[in-house]
Amino acid sequence: MLALRVYVSGIVQGVGYRAFTKRLADSYGLSGWVRNLSDGRVEVFVQGDKEVVWSFLKELWKGPPAAQVDRMEVLKEVPKNEERDFTVRY
Repeated sequence: MLALRVYVSGIVQGVGYRAFTKRLADSYGLSGWVRNLSDGRVEVFVQGDKEVVWSFLKELWKGPPAAQVDRMEVLKEVPKNEERDFTVRY
């Protein structure tokens, strides 16, 4: 199991990026969460099978049509047992 915290920068707020991330994570069967940050970035915590998580990250880079991802900072995390599904945090 691989767990990552990802900080996504660019045009990623107000363009459906969180909803896109949730749908994508659900389609891959991943757990974790996504939320907007006050500095304009989006933060994602994701965990699951290593290969699936890396495929998910490739799609996150593309984002929804209105988004433009300029940078992704990826940090390894310790997997969390309390994360059972993928949610949008507010």
